[in-house]
Amino acid sequence: MNSMLRRLALAAACTVGAGVAYALAEGGGDLVVFDWSGYEDPLLHSGYAAKYGAEPTFSFFGDEDEAFEKMRAGFKADIAHPCSQSVVKWREAGLLQPLDTNRITGWKDLNPGIMAMKDLATTADGKAWFMPFDWGNTSLLYRTDKVTAQEAQSLRIFADPKFKGRVTIGDNVDDAYALASLVIGLKDWTKMTDAEFKEASDFLRQVHKNVRFYWTDDTDLNQAFTGNEVDLVWGWNETYVTLKGQGMPIEMNRDTKEGLSTWVCGYVLMKDAPGKLDQAYDFLSAVNAPGVSDYLVKTFGYGHGNAAGMAALDHKILAERGFDNLDKFLDKTLFQQPEAPALKQRMVAEFEKIKAGY
Repeated sequence: MNSMLRRLALAAACTVGAGVAYALAEGGGDLVVFDWSGYEDPLLHSGYAAKYGAEPTFSFFGDEDEAFEKMRAGFKADIAHPCSQSVVKWREAGLLQPLDTNRITGWKDLNPGIMAMKDLATTADGKAWFMPFDWGNTSLLYRTDKVTAQEAQSLRIFADPKFKGRVTIGDNVDDAYALASLVIGLKDWTKMTDAEFKEASDFLRQVHKNVRFYWTDDTDLNQAFTGNEVDLVWGWNETYVTLKGQGMPIEMNRDTKEGLSTWVCGYVLMKDAPGKLDQAYDFLSAVNAPGVSDYLVKTFGYGHGNAAGMAALDHKILAERGFDNLDKFLDKTLFQQPEAPALKQRMVAEFEKIKAGY
């Protein structure tokens, strides 16, 4: 089943509201996982179902700011799936509890490069808060029958009037400002000045003039490409892998003049988890199993946090996905690391104005 159909089928079967998800968890002893749409795929945690004879209950969010506000408003989940730029915010808000790494099978196999990133998986006091699961890129995707390889050498193409109404970028403030930061030559957005913030925001306003719509998930992108609605996307690896596999004339340029953005997402244990900790740790062990690496890389196009699992993959597959050399992968990238809370809120407020046409 292709990615789009798989997501539609699974979403229809698994999507539940916040209140319903909690009720099911209490009534059935089920685990509540608050996640991105698509990660409910049973093959990403097959060890869990094999042990319990049932799937976890999944509830979904569109972006991490939405998830953050929902949890602060009282939604209860056991496990959630934030990305690198949000972990500190969630932790400082008191939403998380430390992980007992002795209860997670394969913890020592997690990618050392990712684990060494400051204030991400662990804090200075040695406590662990975040288990890296998936990592990948937001980069330039384009239709090769509508856009030339020469035109696709620069991210500034998103603001080219030639592509008015043929562009989509995510309804995601982090990806949006990653794009704008790269265009203005900034690789570390934690050092963004007021002048750079204005320059980045001005670029997003130029892009807005070309935007057909702001996408929210991979299904949006697949439908837009196959429906001949867009030619240019600031998007994720999965869209490229899925559509390329369907024979679409699409390429992903990870080597534009300005570079690309890299993100790392993973699982955290919620402080007020309503379920059983045994189930939570079994789920974490299941998604960290080395056998998941093959499926995640081939089907989703994302790297797996388990370095042992990644090392066992065919080098040709890793090279095709751009994961054969982590140092090279991170060399020309803006890593979506946590920003200062004041800067993040400023980005959120400004992006909302940009999308509204102001």
